[in-house]
Amino acid sequence: MPKHMFPRPVPLIGALALALSLSACGRVTQIGQVPDMTAPESSVEFQAMTSSGHGVQELPYRADSTASLWRVSQNSLVADRRASDRGDILTVVIEIDDSAEIQNSSGRSRSSADKVGIPSLAGLPQRIDRILPEGASMEELAEAKASSSYKGSGNISRRDKLTLRVAATVVDRLANGVLRIQGTQEVRVNYEVRELTVSGFVRPSDIGRRNEIAYDRIAGARISYGGRGQISDVQQPRYGQQLADILLPY
Repeated sequence: MPKHMFPRPVPLIGALALALSLSACGRVTQIGQVPDMTAPESSVEFQAMTSSGHGVQELPYRADSTASLWRVSQNSLVADRRASDRGDILTVVIEIDDSAEIQNSSGRSRSSADKVGIPSLAGLPQRIDRILPEGASMEELAEAKASSSYKGSGNISRRDKLTLRVAATVVDRLANGVLRIQGTQEVRVNYEVRELTVSGFVRPSDIGRRNEIAYDRIAGARISYGGRGQISDVQQPRYGQQLADILLPY
């Protein structure tokens, strides 16, 4: 194969070193600085709340608009304060308390023994025995034994517990009336930012009277809870170790 078909290792190593150095420079600039928080104005929730298309729910009958009791607004006593349109806000209650335990075991054992001999065959074995080495005989031509055993066991134990509440925004209303929601929350403690993100699809009828919905009522729920900062940085392996884990075949 022609040599020009193989990439030259020196440029690849140089490019890799340059990429690692650039990423390291970005980390150096954060030394001694608290991690930045995301501006809420750049979120999808803010765009949904400020863009046009927020509909006002009307009463099924026509009432005197001058009467304060029947005004079509969120301050009205008869208005439905549950989220129902783009830009509305509702509370997502996340209470995860799951546990799972799986145990299994398997075993296998097998043994076999074979013995082959030719004690007589028209006098040929006796003739052959004369020229065979001492102790060898056609009467016990071959003998083989084999055995194998296998035993395996596995155990999985998991426990997840998470209790959170986060305000989410209706970012879209589908043609069938299903609401697409998304909510983010950031809490900075010293040099660590804890991030909570939740998104999915909900039915307006599943929203409670307190304008709350449980996480198990969210279809296609995506819940992420993590962080960024000094603690998260220490818990992550170094770039060189991550690269070695990818490249090394063992």
